[in-house]
Amino acid sequence: MRLEPLLTADETRRAEEAHQGPLDELMERAGAAVADLVLRRFPGRVTVVCGGGSNGGDGRICARLLREAGREVTLVERVGDLGETDVIVDALLGIGLREAPRDDAARMIELINASGRPVVSVDVPSGVDASTGEVAGAAVRATATVTFGAAKVGLAVAPGRFHAGTVHIAPIGLRPREHEHSLVPASALLDVPRKEATSTKYSAGSVLVVGGSRGLTGAPMLTALAAFRADAGYVAVAAPESTMPVLEARLLEAVKRPLPEDTAGRLLPRAADAVLEAAEKADAVVIGPGLGRSDGTIELVRILLERLDLPVVLDADALYELEPFARAAPTVLTPHAGELGRLLGVPAAEIDAHRLAAVQRAATRFGSVVLLKGADTLVAAPREGVLVAAYGTPALATAGTGDVLAGVVGSFLAKGLEPRLAAAAAAVAHGVAGGLVEPRTGVIASDLLDGLRRALDGHGLQRAPLQ
Repeated sequence: MRLEPLLTADETRRAEEAHQGPLDELMERAGAAVADLVLRRFPGRVTVVCGGGSNGGDGRICARLLREAGREVTLVERVGDLGETDVIVDALLGIGLREAPRDDAARMIELINASGRPVVSVDVPSGVDASTGEVAGAAVRATATVTFGAAKVGLAVAPGRFHAGTVHIAPIGLRPREHEHSLVPASALLDVPRKEATSTKYSAGSVLVVGGSRGLTGAPMLTALAAFRADAGYVAVAAPESTMPVLEARLLEAVKRPLPEDTAGRLLPRAADAVLEAAEKADAVVIGPGLGRSDGTIELVRILLERLDLPVVLDADALYELEPFARAAPTVLTPHAGELGRLLGVPAAEIDAHRLAAVQRAATRFGSVVLLKGADTLVAAPREGVLVAAYGTPALATAGTGDVLAGVVGSFLAKGLEPRLAAAAAAVAHGVAGGLVEPRTGVIASDLLDGLRRALDGHGLQRAPLQ
């Protein structure tokens, strides 16, 4: 699977040091790339705000080239009045920032944000940590960001992602030799195994979904249908016996397995034997959609993790009160920020502020692949770099879309994809599917099902991940 580099500040500096020509040459090209974008997309007067270092140097070159092109340019060095302007170039802080901007810089950032004018940031928006996406204080909210050689981590990972605007990668001759983290392009879906002429319903991938307490049957139905739409050949749903009439009426294609339940319609630990029997035909098991929360469901999840020897996806209620476990077979956890916060014992706001560190910490704690949902879905595995699937759209901000994602992960695991790549490819498919049902309003989770089919048929694969 071809991945695209995401650079930290240190990795960028090492790439600059390895450049064979003079650094002034790189700076000239960088300034020219920013000026070119401004000339093509933003008419009128320009104010260029420059700090020290190479970022400010890029900005000064940009200002010179804009003047040579006939634009009226106001150059502000560190602190000053923005003047009458139609567009602002932010070359204030760059990739070197590791803490909150100091007073003068913070005031300039606030002036830029309050101007109401479009902003083009140089390399990264000022105030965004290029290596993590964290924002410790004031940060520019850019309309567009021109970055050099490769995208920076902070442009793909929230909250920095939401400050970057549309990201343009300028090929200035910088050739990164190393990178820990990667961006997953939409073309990754081309590497998902497809059904062939010799395929059977079992060889195409068999998925078992475990969940669906009384009143929550929609969740496993969405998961099962998503697994089918993600090209699985066989899907079974194991759920409380009392939910079978609903599942039989609404879920035609999947096999159903009734399981013992408590008086509230939630699965009991003794359901494990029937789940294990059903799993004999499966290549992957998804546990959690609509499972509900009780001492019994917590114990059932523990037993299944101990006894199943297949790849497992833990989603939704299967993550509740989850403790570290030991398994030889692959496990993928799919939390949102609130769920990950509970797993790590911190508030959801802390997860949102430190997404990269949080997902890596969780992968280490649970010895598993962890997929942290969001507009910038992050996939981490122990001792490996984070994969970023930055395809989230507003269409996904609705109940049930997480159940759909779990089904796609299950399908891709059942097809034999390595767990980290299965999770990343599923996040891409999910995001691309969301894009294919936009710009309609009132999108619901089941709308994504047709989008998934179209995404795997090759639609939407040209969409840029950082928009």
